[in-house]
Amino acid sequence: MPWTREEMAERAALELKDGFYVNLGIGIPTLVANFVPSDIEVVLQSENGMLGIGPFPYDDDVDPDLINAGKQTVTALPTSSFFSSADSFAMIRGGHIDLAILGAMEVAANGDLANWTVPGKMIKGMGGAMDLVAGVQRVVVVMSHADKAGNPKIVESCSLPLTGIAVVDAIVSDYGRFTLDRNARSLRIDELADGIDLETVRAHTGITVLAG
Repeated sequence: MPWTREEMAERAALELKDGFYVNLGIGIPTLVANFVPSDIEVVLQSENGMLGIGPFPYDDDVDPDLINAGKQTVTALPTSSFFSSADSFAMIRGGHIDLAILGAMEVAANGDLANWTVPGKMIKGMGGAMDLVAGVQRVVVVMSHADKAGNPKIVESCSLPLTGIAVVDAIVSDYGRFTLDRNARSLRIDELADGIDLETVRAHTGITVLAG
């Protein structure tokens, strides 16, 4: 069976390394905060000015004034710090964030990312994704492998407005974990969800898929 949202987040949490500063995007990536391995220390950063984000709160612990960039309530840690959005983006643009785990609507064979808008849809703004993909050292995308109609979201070239060019390094989907070879324009299988085979992946992927 394909991985659930929680299983995707748990697998994406294995991308974290001890000492990393990490930004989690809106959607499934925010769930990664609940699965940080206990044997490592990572610092989660939010564009709205928070360094050191804890897991999502239980109902009794919700503080409506304490939110992440996606306006979800979060928890603070004893080591958390708060600052202006300007300082937050200085961290991002200065290359001080090791990893961004982001959602996506499309990823292209060369690593192009489209995740900020669908033409014709009302949005409040592009958010911080463009700064993130340009400033962080590594980008991992977490998303469903295909859209609701079964069309591939990993494609030869993006049809939606781009967030960044040649920025995606790896993908965790409901089908498994994959490395994107931007030079060869191909997708390599690193791990598959139970019951998902090579042919299923190829049938729902718009680029060359290689067995691991």
